[in-house]
Amino acid sequence: MRDESKPAYLEQLTARLSERTALIGIIGLGYVGLPLTLRYAEAGFRVLGIDIDGSKVERLNRGESYINHVPAADIARARSQGFEATTDFTRAGEPDALIICVPTPLNPYREPDLSFVLETTEALLPFMRPGQVLSLESTTYPGTTEEELKPRLESRSFVIGRDIFLVFSPEREDPGNPDFHTRTIPKVCGGVTPACLEAGVALYSAAIDRVVPVSSTRAAELTKLLENIHRAVNIGLVNEMKIIADRMKIDIHEVIRAAATKPFGFTPYYPGPGLGGHCIPIDPFYLTWKAREYGLHTRFIELAGEINSDMPHWVVSKLTDALNQRGKAVMGSRVLVLGIAYKKDVEDMRESPSVELMEILRDKGAVVDYADPHVPVFPRMREHHFDLKSVELTPQRIASYDVVLLATAHSAFDYDLVRQYASLIVDTRGVYLAALPNVVKA
Repeated sequence: MRDESKPAYLEQLTARLSERTALIGIIGLGYVGLPLTLRYAEAGFRVLGIDIDGSKVERLNRGESYINHVPAADIARARSQGFEATTDFTRAGEPDALIICVPTPLNPYREPDLSFVLETTEALLPFMRPGQVLSLESTTYPGTTEEELKPRLESRSFVIGRDIFLVFSPEREDPGNPDFHTRTIPKVCGGVTPACLEAGVALYSAAIDRVVPVSSTRAAELTKLLENIHRAVNIGLVNEMKIIADRMKIDIHEVIRAAATKPFGFTPYYPGPGLGGHCIPIDPFYLTWKAREYGLHTRFIELAGEINSDMPHWVVSKLTDALNQRGKAVMGSRVLVLGIAYKKDVEDMRESPSVELMEILRDKGAVVDYADPHVPVFPRMREHHFDLKSVELTPQRIASYDVVLLATAHSAFDYDLVRQYASLIVDTRGVYLAALPNVVKA
C-alpha cells in the first residue's frame, strides 16, 4: 500500500533505488566521478556517464582507463554490466539520479569559480523530468545548492521536494590510497527538504556502506570545507615549525616521528614543498570568500594559507643557498625535479607544488627537467606550460645535474641510486633520515 504522506515521485524513486532498477547518471568522469561510476556498477546499477571530453568517453566505451589507480579491468566489468559513457546532455532525462562531479577551482583573483557547476546544471535542466534526484558533489561554499541550483530548478516549474529532489553530498575521494575505497568511505548528505534528504540517503545507501545525514545542504557543504581546512591549517602549522626547526638546525621529520609516538592528543601532519590536489589548496578560499558576506575575516585560515603558499619560495631559497655553498648560481644550473604529481604514487597534477617549483627555478634561469614514472609527458594545463618528458633515472643522468630536488616521494624511485650519484639533493619530503653530506633538508 502506498504511503500517502510521502510524495508519489519519492516513493517511486526510492523503490527503484532499493530494487536496483534505477539508472544512475554521473556527470564528470574524473577522479571523483569515475570511481563513483564503478561503485554503482559494482552495486548492480546501470550507469550513464556524461562528460564533455569526447576522448575520455571514447576510451571508457572501449573499456580503457585514463586514471592510473583505476584498472581497465574495472572499466570493462562496468561496461559488461550496462555502463555507458556519452557527451550527449540531451540524455539527462533518462537517469533516475543525476550526480554532478565537476571541478570547482578558483579564478585568478582567488575567488570561487562555479562556472563548471552552473554550466553543467544549465546543460541538464532542459532535459530533466519529475521524479529525479539531483546531487551536487563538487566542493563549494555553504549556500551554493540552495542559492544557485534550487532557483534554476524552480525556474523550470519544478517543486523541490515534490517533483525533484535536490541534495548536496561532498566527495571524499583520496586518489591512490589503498586503505579506503568509495564503498567504505562514509557519505555525508544534506537535502533541501526532508523529502530531498530521504531521496539522497536512498541514493547513496544503495552503494555506500554508511550514509551520514545532516540537517541541510549548507551543513553538508560546510562539513567538506571543515575537513579540508583542518588539514590545511595543520599542514600550515608543521610548515611553520619546519622553518623554525631548520633555523635551529633540527630535523622536523625526526621531531614529528618522535611526537607521533604519543598515543593520545597528537595527530601527525607532515610538511612539504607546498599544498597540492583539488581540495586543500582551494577549499579554504571558498569559505573565506563566503565569510566576508557575513562580515567575518577568517584570519586563522588565511594565515595558514599564506604559510603554505610561501613554501615553494622557501624551498627554492634553500636550494639557492645549497648551490651557493658549492660555488654555483641557480642561473645556468641543471635541476632535476623528482616527482611532479601532487601526491605520492598518483598521476594527478592538480595544483601540484612541484610545477610552481619548476616555474620559479625556470624564471631564475635554471635548466629544469623532471622524473616522474606516473607522468611520462608533461600534460596540458590551464596555467602551466612545459615541453618536457620524464627522464630515466640512470647513474649517468643523475650525476649530470647540479641538484636533484625531491618534490614528490613516489615509491617507484630508487632513492639509494639517487643518493649515490647525485652531487646535491634537496629533500622536501624527509625521505633521507640520516644526515648525509650531499642532502639538504627543505
